[in-house]
Amino acid sequence: MPTDLWHRFTGLVSMLWREVAKFGTVGAAAFVVDSAVFWWLMHGPLEGSNVKAKICAGVVATIFSWVANRYWTFRDKRQNNVVRELVMFLVMNAVGLGIQAGCVAIAQYGMGVTDPNGLFIAGNVIGLFFGTVFRYFAYRFWVFKEELDEEPGFENDIAVITGQLPVLHAHDEHVPGLQHRHPRHDVEDGSA
Repeated sequence: MPTDLWHRFTGLVSMLWREVAKFGTVGAAAFVVDSAVFWWLMHGPLEGSNVKAKICAGVVATIFSWVANRYWTFRDKRQNNVVRELVMFLVMNAVGLGIQAGCVAIAQYGMGVTDPNGLFIAGNVIGLFFGTVFRYFAYRFWVFKEELDEEPGFENDIAVITGQLPVLHAHDEHVPGLQHRHPRHDVEDGSA
């Protein structure tokens, strides 16, 4: 049993680490884009209109993040319906923002934190952490959602995670003595 759980855990890590690294890189770059655009707008075209500057910077960073995630992080899972994908992306970002704002609300109204530094930590550290975790899984499983076991480089990961080992590959079917059943073959040929 512990060995089985270990195989599932290592399969999950194998499946996610590559994307998590790319997702984190895109998130860090989007943070830089957001900060740079906000700073530039505050001290330039929108001087004196800081709220408008922040909204514009957030929009630019969100579009950057969608494009980078679409063409790099989740490039093998892009949807054919680009409008639906973008709408889902924006909805998931709104939920992530709600998580961040919720952390600020809990700190301020539930815990009585009034210090700006404490509220900043609640929103931009704790809230950002939980919002980012939500966004990753939302993007991975709802926004960019090609079937996992059909993705190049991920073919065995679902079988490892669910404990369906060993996986019989098409090129292994001719090997005598292998009696393993592959779940996809059962569905395709109608057998159970």
